[in-house]
Amino acid sequence: MSKRLAAEFFGTFWLVFGGCGSAVLAAGFPDMGIGFAGVALAFGLTVLTMAYAVGHISGGHFNPAVTLGLWAGGRFPASDIIFYWVAQVIGAIAAAAVLFHIASGHAGFSLSTGFASNGFGEHSPGGFSLSSALVAEIVLTFFFLLIILGVTDKRAPAGFAPLAIGFALTLIHLISIPVTNTSVNPARSTGQALFVGDWALEQLWLFWVAPLIGGLIAGFFYRWLGSTDD
Repeated sequence: MSKRLAAEFFGTFWLVFGGCGSAVLAAGFPDMGIGFAGVALAFGLTVLTMAYAVGHISGGHFNPAVTLGLWAGGRFPASDIIFYWVAQVIGAIAAAAVLFHIASGHAGFSLSTGFASNGFGEHSPGGFSLSSALVAEIVLTFFFLLIILGVTDKRAPAGFAPLAIGFALTLIHLISIPVTNTSVNPARSTGQALFVGDWALEQLWLFWVAPLIGGLIAGFFYRWLGSTDD
């Protein structure tokens, strides 16, 4: 268990540091900023690389919604859920702390720009409402889990799962960065929100509730869809 939790910690750390780091440090860099597309690709690459690196140790969840969805899909024991969640959230907070230290070394840095936190309403990059954010996060997490469950099915082609999962997360970000800054991952949202405080903590509930709902629905749905029973 200790090795599995270490893998989840470092996998989630890399996801948050790489994804949110690209948004905070590189997205708006003068003349050479990577923009939304670059941030989306960065999030996808973090999951792809760590799924290959440590996925064989812990399963490569790096996300409380993934852990819950895998339980709902019959792939993960309920007794281990809380342990994985704790490791994932601590990993996200540690990554946010390192990112904050690096970013604060720039003279123009301010948490008022959001620090890649997730939000809705006036804190949505595109000004999208609470209901828009809720639906987007549920639907996108549902499809993320559906893809994960499908490509890790024992009947799926072996060795390609991390690629599909990484590309899926990239696509998810391309769709929803303007809506919520893209969560689909409560741990990722928590790490950034703790540093921003204020509105980010007030809105954090949505980025736990919506991804967990989406993950649960996907898990139960794939348990039916993937069954060999007629």
